[in-house]
Amino acid sequence: MRLPSVLLALTGLAATAHAGEAPLALGFGDFFVQPAGPRGLQPTPRLLAASGREVRLVGFMVQREQAQPGRFLLTPRPVSMAEHADGEADDLPAATVTVLLPEGQRDRVVAHRAGPLALSGRLEYGPAEDETGRVSWLRLHLAPDALAAASQSH
Repeated sequence: MRLPSVLLALTGLAATAHAGEAPLALGFGDFFVQPAGPRGLQPTPRLLAASGREVRLVGFMVQREQAQPGRFLLTPRPVSMAEHADGEADDLPAATVTVLLPEGQRDRVVAHRAGPLALSGRLEYGPAEDETGRVSWLRLHLAPDALAAASQSH
């Protein structure tokens, strides 16, 4: 999928990969074996190999009633979440990625951005519970300078 450069510039959230190593391009379709079998969702070998590495994902920021500081959700398609009305019964796809801001920026709230976002960061796979009790299986850790680039590009 080729994105107009203006969209890439607007995201301003792309993290830099380790020196000399380009991020691995990963698609949401690379996450789980399809179709799901009797054991439910199974990670693909590609997802398991990408865990702990710098990856590049293109997805959509979930539009939430109340943005959470230090994080936002990225999905393969545009999604709106009505936490107050839906509670735990949300419509998030299984391949939802929790995007985590760098440690020093965990109090920052990132406003919703419409359209596709290209993000790079370190992918983490496996269950993790946040302070609200929500369990995520996929997390993308942005680089410390990721949001600095965003404020300079506006």
